[in-house]
Amino acid sequence: MASTYTTNLRLTKQADGENPNSWGQILNDGVISLADEAIAGYTTISIGSAATVNLTANDGADDQARSAFLEIKGSIGTVATSIFLVIPSKTKSYSILNGVAANASSNAVMIRVAGNTGVTLERSSTVFQHVVCDGTSVYNVAPTKFSSLTVDGDAIIGGKASVVGNLIVTGNQNFNGAGTFNSTLAVSGALTVTGAVTLAGAANFKSTVTVEGAQVNKSTTRFEAAVSLASGAPVHQIITSITDAASVVMNMATNNQFSITLAGNRTLATPTNLTIGQTGHIYFNQDGTGSRTMGYNAVFKFPGGTDPTLSTAANAVDLLVFSVRAADKVDAVMVNDLK
Repeated sequence: MASTYTTNLRLTKQADGENPNSWGQILNDGVISLADEAIAGYTTISIGSAATVNLTANDGADDQARSAFLEIKGSIGTVATSIFLVIPSKTKSYSILNGVAANASSNAVMIRVAGNTGVTLERSSTVFQHVVCDGTSVYNVAPTKFSSLTVDGDAIIGGKASVVGNLIVTGNQNFNGAGTFNSTLAVSGALTVTGAVTLAGAANFKSTVTVEGAQVNKSTTRFEAAVSLASGAPVHQIITSITDAASVVMNMATNNQFSITLAGNRTLATPTNLTIGQTGHIYFNQDGTGSRTMGYNAVFKFPGGTDPTLSTAANAVDLLVFSVRAADKVDAVMVNDLK
């Protein structure tokens, strides 16, 4: 009776009475050494010109797919813009270091069972990505939904990310899928998201922000709260309400669009955190009484040098549109009595 092999790791199962005088060597080579490889084996795989790389899978002998740790080397983008790393349709986990060089950020290496759902591997020279195959599909092991997350370094998340609490990353952050953030997001390095971004809380980016979405590239980007970009003017799709006060101040680091309901005669003060070239607007809403007036700081420059007046009817709405020409010059025009 011939030897058979285990289902997932392909270890040798010798039949009774088989291999006289050699069964011990076969046990060592076909079981013990291969089990050691499956638990702690480290295999380097080179990729480059082929769009599909099939990991070797041998019964009772050394192969690539049995290893616990895979390091991927080579380059992508010169011949194939995407490369599939194909594994056997067996249940197994892998820790993968994807150290390939890429010509473009869109170049990707994906691990999968042939013809089935896979996982795109993040490129890193130091961070292993852990995945599990259920025999059909491949999944990221680490969850991508967090009550809060603090990372003292770079953050690399291979799929869609959902953060209910605060996300604080002191290094760079790279999401291969969409990102949804329901609270504070603070990233001191670069932020790159290949899918859509939804921010329901305040966000502060202290470096470059690259979103491959509608705002910057290919998908939909939506900001539902204040977003501050220290490197330049912010991008928003919301209107920030300003608390009514005798001196009305727009903080240009938090938004470009503002609105205020006036409950008395007010003065529009010099905006804070101005960036030359920044544009925006502010809606002036009369309250139910009406007849509120607005004075203007000398930084605001109006056509002909004449300050505009507000519509006086109760609940009237006027729009002031402005552009920052210099630190002490904010060019503005008024549109009165919007209906």
